[in-house]
Amino acid sequence: MRMKERALGVAAVMALGLFAAVPGAQAEGTIFVPLLTYRTGPFSGSGTPIANGQHDYFTLLNERDGGIGGVKIAVEECETGYDTKKGVECYESLKARNPVVINPNSTGIVLQLIPRAGVDRIPILSMAYGLSAAADGNIFPWVFNPPMTYWDGASVFVQHVAAVEGGFAKLKGKKIGLLYLDAPYGKEPIPLLESFAKDYGFELKLYPVAASEMQTQSSTWLNVRRDRTDWIYLHGWGAMNPTAVQEAAKNNFPINHLVGVWWSGGDDDARPAGDGARGYGALAFHAAGIDFPALQDILKLVVARGKSAVASPDRVGEMLYNRGLFNAVLTAEAIRTAQNLTGKKAVAAEDVRRGLESLDVSAARLNEIGLPDFAAPVRVTCSDHSGHHRVYLAVWDGHKWTKGSDWIEPLKDKVIPLIQQDGQKYAASNPGWPKRSEPCDKSS
Repeated sequence: MRMKERALGVAAVMALGLFAAVPGAQAEGTIFVPLLTYRTGPFSGSGTPIANGQHDYFTLLNERDGGIGGVKIAVEECETGYDTKKGVECYESLKARNPVVINPNSTGIVLQLIPRAGVDRIPILSMAYGLSAAADGNIFPWVFNPPMTYWDGASVFVQHVAAVEGGFAKLKGKKIGLLYLDAPYGKEPIPLLESFAKDYGFELKLYPVAASEMQTQSSTWLNVRRDRTDWIYLHGWGAMNPTAVQEAAKNNFPINHLVGVWWSGGDDDARPAGDGARGYGALAFHAAGIDFPALQDILKLVVARGKSAVASPDRVGEMLYNRGLFNAVLTAEAIRTAQNLTGKKAVAAEDVRRGLESLDVSAARLNEIGLPDFAAPVRVTCSDHSGHHRVYLAVWDGHKWTKGSDWIEPLKDKVIPLIQQDGQKYAASNPGWPKRSEPCDKSS
């Protein structure tokens, strides 16, 4: 079923006759970066702060630096409502305007755009979401998912459980549940967790939640109680997340045994549960808060001047706002890298693909852009479009997210072979999938 869902994108492209190149010339004087966002609907509580962070960082670059390399960034949002069909419509309406990169902000939309990316020659940046197998740059040269994949995250969750329980041997006989949005995004970690269940002897319990039932999970949590599940990995989004945290507290599930993926770790995911959320953990790959020069510049040069997308300055620095900001950082650094590689200022989409493939956001570079110790360094290469970088466990203290662990490496020896295997299956299931023809820059 999972492979069939992925193949639908290729079939749709073929059926619509969209295998035609789009002109790559960039409009003079600006670099166009569209954002597929969702400020409406049941997922807006998660989508809005991410869109705000993206918007404000690009505004900061334009206001403070005159853009990137002296070229202003033209940002435009297209509202998808987190609906895959609308997302594809947004993409089709935007691609003729020569975007240098597409940020879908939805796994379902990514799955539909993957077969279009190489045809239209527009790179897709799906930062820590989308198809995990797209980390294989040999098969997916136009898709990028740094700094890690959902499979990396699931491996860190299992490591955390093992550490708390006293070692991997202690996982045998445990019941570990995946509480997930019943959509491509929510299903993505299942193959990795199934593999780990075989390796370590735990029983994997699956708890799907339909989008229509995100705020009515009582029956799901009755099943959790009936099963006497020991740990829950929350792979939710939008209104599903705060409901899950509140139901866990209501059902006396040990809150420190509920761990969310990074998309289940927004402030509004934990806050509604009040004291019941204290101790809830979620994986994270960047910091929360405003104690960074770049965030202070946003407050002074964007928010104070009335050019911010946020409704309240208090929202600046919240976890999902900073998530959107970091997405914009990776986009901006890819553009800057493309400028350096090509010697051009107004780079095109094909140049930015090269920039993404040579992305190297070091600790020194994070310091230069005003984000010291904000995230682990990120490096992408020709063959590895993710990097499988480190994450940490963020813990809710009742008011804000705190750092609850050191940085944790994913189990790469387990994850990477599965990614390569799954990427090959994807290509094999889509007849005519092109072999990589894009050259690698020496730096990557």
